[in-house]
Amino acid sequence: MKKFSHNMNFDICPLESDDVRNYSPIYNALISKEDFSARISYQNENGALKYFDLFAAKRWKYTIMFFSDISAETEVNTLENQNKKLKERIKFLENQNEDLMKIKQKAQSQAIRIALINKVSNTIRESMDLSGIVTSALKELSEMFGTFKTYYASFNNGKFCIQEMYPSKTSELKKEFEFDEETAETILSRRIATGYSMKEFKNAPPFKQPVMRIAVPVFHLQNLIGVIVLLNYKKRELSEELEILEAISSQLGNAIIRAELYNKNIQTVHKLQEALKELKETQLHLINSEKMASLGQLVAGVAHEINTPVASIKSNNTILSKFIPKIDDPEISSILADINEVDREAIQRISHMVTSLKKFVRLDEAELQEADINKELELTLDLIRHETKNRIEIEKHYGEIPLIKCYPNMLNQVFTNVLVNACQAIEGKGTITITTSYIPKTLTVSIKDTGKGIAKSEIDKIFAAGYTTKGVGIGTGLGLAISAKIIEKHRGKITVNSEVGKGTEFIITICSE
Repeated sequence: MKKFSHNMNFDICPLESDDVRNYSPIYNALISKEDFSARISYQNENGALKYFDLFAAKRWKYTIMFFSDISAETEVNTLENQNKKLKERIKFLENQNEDLMKIKQKAQSQAIRIALINKVSNTIRESMDLSGIVTSALKELSEMFGTFKTYYASFNNGKFCIQEMYPSKTSELKKEFEFDEETAETILSRRIATGYSMKEFKNAPPFKQPVMRIAVPVFHLQNLIGVIVLLNYKKRELSEELEILEAISSQLGNAIIRAELYNKNIQTVHKLQEALKELKETQLHLINSEKMASLGQLVAGVAHEINTPVASIKSNNTILSKFIPKIDDPEISSILADINEVDREAIQRISHMVTSLKKFVRLDEAELQEADINKELELTLDLIRHETKNRIEIEKHYGEIPLIKCYPNMLNQVFTNVLVNACQAIEGKGTITITTSYIPKTLTVSIKDTGKGIAKSEIDKIFAAGYTTKGVGIGTGLGLAISAKIIEKHRGKITVNSEVGKGTEFIITICSE
């Protein structure tokens, strides 16, 4: 009993005392003058704890003690308390896990939303194609909301007009429609209109079942420029998706206006380029007209100045031819006859040259006329004889060609430009081959030289006004540019084949109708 008491303790906390017995439940039970009870613990030699309920009853001078082993009950209570705490801990962790799952789902939804907005934003930033921008946005929205039809309709004068649709249905594009008053009012107040409807819009055929319709207004500044409509058979709650729609709507509004301004600028640039092209063509026409007018006046003046002395020489030549046979000295008569014949041929050649110049200019021939192209080529060759004489051989392969309706003076100008260029391309002696042919409705003239040729890098430039391969002061760069315009006026084309060191061929084709 002594050992047992020394290894026990209990929950009663005595006042500070130096007597160790005051801390023993057995001692306290013995000295107590009344019945005594306490819950005590006992630790054996192995360090294991046991729990007992101690009850001491006072009977006369005796103290009767009862010990009840409650170790199992205490352990059960301890385990129950631990289990309760564990359950509370599990409940707390489950609540935390549920909160984390909600945060995770919200984060995923936010990530999907940001990814979608970024994807649409990148498409909008990287493109100026209005149709491509809108179609891309509609496709992304359709895939996200699982719609069976998504489209963008522009707004003008109180009506909407479908511009782009996904999936694409060409038959429904450019269709005009109106919303019911409630939906229209919601859209005009910059709010997204959502709800289930049996009709897509006013006067539309009814659906077989209610359809969820989402109408997203697209504004630029304070102006409504259109609406995005999403149609879905499935019911769904919209919360965070509305933020996505609002963000995409805002970006799409700015992108549409930017793309429209860009397209207008492109159209303006194209119009300016066309105007510049027309201006250059007009300038070439004016230069050519002025050149031909000046040439005509010059030729008319020169012809008049030449004809007067030529007429006198011709008259003298005729008179002299009558007097020569009357000269008695045969030797003198023969010499004078030879001189007179040379003069006569010279007079004829001068007269022929003047006539050729007048025919070449033809200032009075502004209308279409029928002309023999072979003869026109011969006329041109007469005028450039000084370029070919004793240096260049002319090979002619003329085909049987009917009279062609054309502007002869203009075509002569083209032939002159090409032939003079060919002469200048030939260094020393060479050959120019002229070939004409005719197939129904098409005349072809080929002028081929054995000159130095044109580099491939320059062939595409030779018809540009101002471009020349000749030296400074030799070429103006207008000859071939004017020639190309003249051939275009004849509903034809002029092409070039050339090889450096071997020569160049110009092929002119003209529609004869």
